[in-house]
Order: sequence, then C-alpha cells, then structure tokens
Amino acid sequence: MAAAFTSFHLWLFSCLALVSMAKAQDPDQFIFTNGFRRANLHLDGSAEIRSSGLLRLTNSSVLQTAHAFYPSPINFNHSSSSTSLPSYSFSTNFVIAIVPGPNEASGHGLAFVIAESMDFSQAAAVQYLGLVNEATNGNSSNQFFAVEFDTVSSIDMGDIDGDHVGIDLNGVRSNIQVTAEYFSNEERMNTSLDLKAGHPIQVWIDYDGRDQQLNVTLAPENTPKPNRPLLSTTIDLSDILMGTMYVGFSAATGSRQGTSSSHYILGWSFNRSGEAQSLDFSQLPKLPKISGGRNKVRLISILAAVVLLLIIIGAAYVYRRKKYEEVREDWEKEYGPQRFSYKTLYIATKGFKDKQLLGFGGFGKVYKGKLPYTNEQIAVKKVSHKSDQGMKEFVSEIVSMGRLRHKNLVRLLGYCRRKKELLLVYELMENGSLEKLLFSVNRPTLNWFQRFEIIRGVASALLYLHEEGEQVVLHRDIKASNVLLDSTLNGRLGDFGLARLYDRDGDPQTTRLVGTLGYMDPELTRIGRATKASDVFSFGAFLLEVACGRKPFDPNKPPEDIFLVDVVNRSFKRDAIVDVSDPKLQGNYVVEEMEKVLKLGLLCSNTKSDFRPTIKEVVQYLEGNANLPDIPLDSNSIAQNIPSSILETLPQSAEINMSTANNLSSGSMISFSSSVGKGLSLNSLSSIDSVLHIGR
Repeated sequence: MAAAFTSFHLWLFSCLALVSMAKAQDPDQFIFTNGFRRANLHLDGSAEIRSSGLLRLTNSSVLQTAHAFYPSPINFNHSSSSTSLPSYSFSTNFVIAIVPGPNEASGHGLAFVIAESMDFSQAAAVQYLGLVNEATNGNSSNQFFAVEFDTVSSIDMGDIDGDHVGIDLNGVRSNIQVTAEYFSNEERMNTSLDLKAGHPIQVWIDYDGRDQQLNVTLAPENTPKPNRPLLSTTIDLSDILMGTMYVGFSAATGSRQGTSSSHYILGWSFNRSGEAQSLDFSQLPKLPKISGGRNKVRLISILAAVVLLLIIIGAAYVYRRKKYEEVREDWEKEYGPQRFSYKTLYIATKGFKDKQLLGFGGFGKVYKGKLPYTNEQIAVKKVSHKSDQGMKEFVSEIVSMGRLRHKNLVRLLGYCRRKKELLLVYELMENGSLEKLLFSVNRPTLNWFQRFEIIRGVASALLYLHEEGEQVVLHRDIKASNVLLDSTLNGRLGDFGLARLYDRDGDPQTTRLVGTLGYMDPELTRIGRATKASDVFSFGAFLLEVACGRKPFDPNKPPEDIFLVDVVNRSFKRDAIVDVSDPKLQGNYVVEEMEKVLKLGLLCSNTKSDFRPTIKEVVQYLEGNANLPDIPLDSNSIAQNIPSSILETLPQSAEINMSTANNLSSGSMISFSSSVGKGLSLNSLSSIDSVLHIGR
C-alpha cells in the first residue's frame, strides 16, 4: 500500500513537471511556480539555482553582478490579434526578496529586464545594477527596458531615496521613480513597503502596447493584487521592444562592506499575449533562515550595547531630558491625540539633519521623516516663535485644521511644542509642490490634462473649506507653492499657517492681514478683513499661474506686465486669450478648457468682489455644469488698485511691508511675500507672532 502510494505521487509529480515544462516551451508565456529546479535558465555572474528551487542572483559579497534570463527569445513583433500589427504588450508576475547582509545593511538592487541581448559582460556593479557601466549608461544602442527595485539612494543617478521603484530605458537613470508602497484594498490607502526587509514581495508589471499604458504593482506576500498600481504611466516602448527580445533579471551589490544583499526570485510567470498567470504562494520555495553565526553576532552586539548603555545611563538620562524637553501646559490635555512627542519627530527626521530638508523660508524649515513603528511618511515644519501670546488659541485652530478630511487637502496630523519652536506634522507629498513642477527646468513639464485635474482638485478642496464643513475655513494663501502633489500627481491644497476659521453664522474679524502679493485681493487694503471672496481672488491668480506658467506678480517685468492678470486681460480684449498659455505646453491642450480656465481666472480676479463667482459656481463651471457668464471689458488694472507708495518699492525688495500705505488705518499691517526669484516659495513669516495675531 505504501509502495503504491509512493508510486502514485511520483507519477503525479512527473505529470506536473511535464505540464510546467510544456508551459515553459510556449513561445508567448511560461510559469515557474514551484521554484526553478527544472528551469533551463541562462545564468551568469553569481546567479545560481539552489537545491530548494530558489533562484539566488547575488549573495552578500561585494562588487557582484548576476543575470538570469529565460533562454528562448520572445517575439514582440508577432501579433496575436486580427489587426496583424504588433502590440508590444506583455504581463509578468514574480516574487522577489532582498535579504540584507550580516550587519543589516543593504545594497544595491535588482531589476526586471527586457533586452535585445543576454550579454551584459561589460556592465558594472553598484549603482549600475549589472545593466550598464559609466560610459554606456543611457546609450540608445543598449536596447533594453527595465523596472528597478533599488535599495540605495545614488545621487549621481538622481535617486529619490533608498527604497524606490524606477522605470529605466537604456540606462539606470530612471525616467520615472516612486517610493516603494502598496495600496491596501481593505484600508483603502497606500502603505509603505520596505524592499530590503528580507521578506517576499509580489510584483506585477503590465504593459498595454496599444494604449502605451504601463502599470507596476507591489504587495507583500500572501496579499491579493491591489486594486491600484504603485506606478501608472504612459510610455512608448515600440522603439525598444523590436523583434525578438530576452526577458529576465539583473542584480548587483555595492563596493564596500555593508552595501551588499542576497537577491532572490521565488517564482515567475510571463505572458506576451494576455495576463500572466498568478503564482501560488503555497508552492513557492522558502527563503533560507538566518544563519546561527549571524544570530550569534547579533546577540553579542546586543549584549555589548546593553553594557555600554548601563555604563552611561546616568549621564544619558540628564542629556536626553534636556534634548527632548517640551513645553506642556494643562490646557493641552484635550489635544492629546493630535500632539506628537519631540522625541518621536526627532527620530523620524533623523535628528532634523540637512539631508532630510525639503524646503525653507522665512517661517522656518520643512523636513522629511518616517514615523517609527508605523513607517508613515511625514513632513515636519519647524516654526520659531518669541511670544506665548495667543498660543492656546493658535493650537486650538491647528487641531481644528487637523480634523479636516478631503482627498484634495494635505492632512495635518498634529503638532509639537518645544522651547521656542512650534512643529507642525503633515502627511508627506511625494512629488513636492506644484510650483516646482511648473517652474523647474530640470523636471518634466506637466501636461494640460494633469494641470486641469489639479485645478479641479484644488477647487473641490476650497469648496469643502468654504461650504461643506462645520465651520467656514478661509485659507488666505492659495498659490502653486501651497499645492502639493502626491505619488499620482493628485493636487492637494496645504499650508494652513495663515488660515482662519469662523462659525457659519459668524463674521471673520481680522486686524492684521498676511498673504502673497499677486494672489492677495486688493480690497483687503480697504476693508481690512479676509472673506470667501478674497480666497476666490487668490484662486483666480492660481488659475492664471497654472495656465500661463508664470508668477501672478513679477517685478522684473515691464510696468504694464508686472501683474499677470493685467496681461491676460489685454489678451482677452484682443480676442486672443489663449495666446498667453504656457509656452512649454507647445499648444498641446484642449482649447475650450484653456479658454475656460483663463476666463474663469479673470472672473475670480475682478477687483470688485461683488462681481466674482462663489467657489460653488467655480466648481460648476469647471465641471461643465454651468456656462461662464460674460466678462466685463472695463475691468480695472490690478496695479491701479495697489497704493503707489507700495508699487514704487517693488523692484527693490521681495518683502513688502504695507503698514505705510496711505489707505490703511493706524496700527494695521499687511505683510507680503512676492516669492520672486526663489527656488521654493514659502510664507515669509519671520516669527510665529505674525500668525498669532491673525484675527485676534
């Protein structure tokens, strides 16, 4: 009976092997779901197939390169449709694991590759990932497409961080790259994913050659494929996927001890004419356990650290109390959940090191961070202050802002107070500010579709602030530098440092006004208080800024062109309004949408608030649910509504103090920041005092 049972299993195993080999011989698809023991892969460098069936590309030695390719070429010119035209489409699903070396450090990374040749003998290790060398990086003759999973931030390659996914064409300076994450179907949100954690990670790469749509999706082991990809982009691969190509993997380690990892492939499926077959985790080989020697080294290190800690604990206790000392008062207990400890933020930002710096301005500095335990990416703004007056009211408003929830608002997570600093904690926006993408010469130009979606998103956020919350929120500083972009270029309105809240049946009262010249409502100099209409004016300046690709205020222009709204208004009167559209768009836009945005910008920028639309009407116009009203041809120039005493100072100074304006009452002041000629435009608040006096 036992013999019969064994024979049956041998027969069944042989049948499964034959099926697996049959699939592997299919010219369009193959699958390796129970390891690579019987796979006839083309291997070079340090690549090997272990007895368990694991494909190991590198071990923990330095300066290694390794390649593993499916031995038969794939014909991408072959058409599987009735059109007889090649589609260049493909789909692949594989499982990787990057296991750090003995000292827990990692490097460099691995890549999925589609290449014209399997010969990478001239390629280098380290940041070149075994694909190119310094001389050949980026050459069109390389003829390969790759998706890299990089665990080291290489400055010369333009890497965004040490845990990212990149799209490479003929070189390893990625065309597109994003921080490794996955979308949780249950929690409906993105969750960070550590590529070098030593655990299996699922990868799906799907390319539709007809639509030229590339999707890259990641997920931890035993997790269903997320509903949203990590990276989705339009890219034309027809110049690379020509004729027969080889598919496989490449990996490399670093040049120094502590910059090496073991790179594993646990399973792999590929299909050129449809969706790749899913991998069954129960059949995949297991990763090797950490060796006893490594555990011993780790134990010795822990014991040594404990002994050292006991020796210095007395002095360290006093030092740490001083280092992380915070300001806490009884009234802050009600805001407990929104308060972060300084120690947590110090660790998250690696001690507020300069390499974590995202930007800076008169208000202070903004640092990138990752919260311990949760690994949530955050941005921490440090604001210095000299006065405690109004702090309780200010923190109350900050906490109220933290309760705002909208997909187009940057979420304020909380705050911390320490000595003479106030720290505000926001969720991190991976692609930075809209201003950077609009005006940077070193980054790709946003196309019109992306710009229009960002405009609609910001309008939706402003509608939520004005009309849909328990209280009215006046943002008071709407501009491109305060619109941040997440990983999918979704526009989010942020920076509520100047915002004001008031009850729906109340009235906003302010005695001190702040803002940015070009975006600020000229009526503020007369009425002395912010309103919904003044936010709409700022939004109008923002519309023109995004459509025209220039600042609303530029003192370096001729006098008649200093204010962008005046330039657009003259073009409108000539019946040639689209002539002022951003030259970088090169005319690639929907004319009706461009006209709508420019005309709406003029409507919102009317010097008389009674003629401006409400934000609800703005949203209706943008969504196409209402027609734009006629624009008056006799609109006054913005420059004519700014006091001459101020205009005379514009060419000499970016910081404008309006307290000397003739039409302002004694004691009131308006501070402006023109933000001209600066790489990163930020609020010009020299201290927290100018915020604490808002509306007091």
